[in-house]
Amino acid sequence: MKRSSVGLETVSDWHNLAAAFGRAAAGCGRNPAVECFRADLEPNLERLRRQLLGECVPVGEMTSFRIRDPKPRIIHAPCFRERVLHHALIAYVGPVLDRALVDDTFACRKGKGGLAAVQRCQHHLRRFPWYVQIDIRAYFASIDQRILLDLLRRKFKDGGLLRLLESIVSAHRTGPGKGLPIGALTSQHFANFYLSGLDRWLLETARVRGLVRYMDDLVWWCDDRHQARETLRQAHDFVTGRLGLTIKRPERIGRSRDGLPFCGYRVTPGALLLSRRRKRRYIQRRRYWESSYSQGRIDALALQAGYAATVGITAHASATAWRSEQLRRQPLAESLESI
Repeated sequence: MKRSSVGLETVSDWHNLAAAFGRAAAGCGRNPAVECFRADLEPNLERLRRQLLGECVPVGEMTSFRIRDPKPRIIHAPCFRERVLHHALIAYVGPVLDRALVDDTFACRKGKGGLAAVQRCQHHLRRFPWYVQIDIRAYFASIDQRILLDLLRRKFKDGGLLRLLESIVSAHRTGPGKGLPIGALTSQHFANFYLSGLDRWLLETARVRGLVRYMDDLVWWCDDRHQARETLRQAHDFVTGRLGLTIKRPERIGRSRDGLPFCGYRVTPGALLLSRRRKRRYIQRRRYWESSYSQGRIDALALQAGYAATVGITAHASATAWRSEQLRRQPLAESLESI
């Protein structure tokens, strides 16, 4: 197996660091940390370059906060300097990890994404009669750092780069030798890569008929119930024995004709329907924008933009009739009818 020759010299290239700053700063507006870094951009990038080459770059400075999306999560957001480092690193490490993935892995990849995963899922539902759907319990928090670093050593050979990767991975722990922080760019790519062996095992050894994975949400297709049960049993052994993870129970084995929930949709062979979560989110956002306008917190233009974003929640699904029913049940407030 040929390993990549990407090293610290490549990552610390001045043009790569400048481009990494641009990507890290995109969408941050007038964030004070971004403006502070920008004020002394060249000295800051030169300092980061020297630290990379000297293998003394500090990592692990993060801000933690909680979100609900839809379940509670703890986000660990790296400081801006470290975000620049992560973007510079992934510019070269990311493509190597991406080449290890099968085509039907859709998270954190250009030209892929959630909608493409849903459409591919629908394609397989039309072709194969049975499916198995699994999810990994507490995925990011359960990733074994030793196993991850062993997998990375099989892809890269530069000692300095591997030591940098190890320092980034070990800077955050949810338990002894466990966990990646949700909120870091490197974590997304490492976590996506971590399950690539399971994808290949299912396709090349278990010979499943089709597969779609979005991060740790995985579906594969079989010809009959017996094959579905057998591949699920073997997948349990692979996930537990080789990756140190646990499949969340209950798993789902079903007929493709009945459809399945995936990436916020109810996917059937003939239609994409809204999941309960998306329906709740649409109702909540509509109430929020209407209430904000009625109380004078926003003007009509902002309300229109809010409505557009709210309707976007239902995009790509067969939801026109459902939205009409929602308007019938809860008509627009009188204060909005004059807009």
